[in-house]
Amino acid sequence: MAQFKAVTFKGKKTAMKALHTLEDYSPEYYWIDDVAVVSRSKHGHLRVNSTWAQDESGKAGLGWGAVAGGLIGLLAGPGGALAGAAVGGSMGGLLGAAEDVAFDDPALDDFAAALDKDTSAIIIVADEAEIADFWSAVEPFGGEVIDTDLDEKDVQALRKALKS
Repeated sequence: MAQFKAVTFKGKKTAMKALHTLEDYSPEYYWIDDVAVVSRSKHGHLRVNSTWAQDESGKAGLGWGAVAGGLIGLLAGPGGALAGAAVGGSMGGLLGAAEDVAFDDPALDDFAAALDKDTSAIIIVADEAEIADFWSAVEPFGGEVIDTDLDEKDVQALRKALKS
C-alpha cells in the first residue's frame, strides 16, 4: 500500500535546504529521487520541485516522484494543477484525474491547508519501508508531520492520468 508523508516547515526555502542536505549524504538515500518539495511564497505563489529520475530521453518516469507531483497538483487547487502538471504530468491529465481520483482523506486536506504563505514541505509517496527510512532522515530537521495511507485505486487512477 502506498503511503503519503509530508513534513511542513515555516519559510519557503526550509524544505529545499533540508533536501539539499540529504542529497549530500553518503551513501545516497535510495528514495532521494522520489521526493518533491513544495513551497508557497509570502505572496502566495506555489512552486513545486520534484527530484524523480528521468530516462535518457528526458521524459519523466511514472515512479513515486511523479505520483507525488501529481498529487500536489490535485491538492493545491488551480495553481497547484499548473505546478503539478509541470512536474507530474500533463495539465489535461491532472484535470481529468480530478474526476477519477477521490483522495477523500482528512490528512491530505490538512496538508493542503498547511501550505500557507511563506511555508514549504518535503513530500514522499512510497511504500512503508521507504517511508520509514525517509522519516528517520528528515526527522532531525523538525517540522510538522502529515501522513496517511493512500487508496491503491486512487494511486492507479493518478498514474493513468499522468500518462496522458
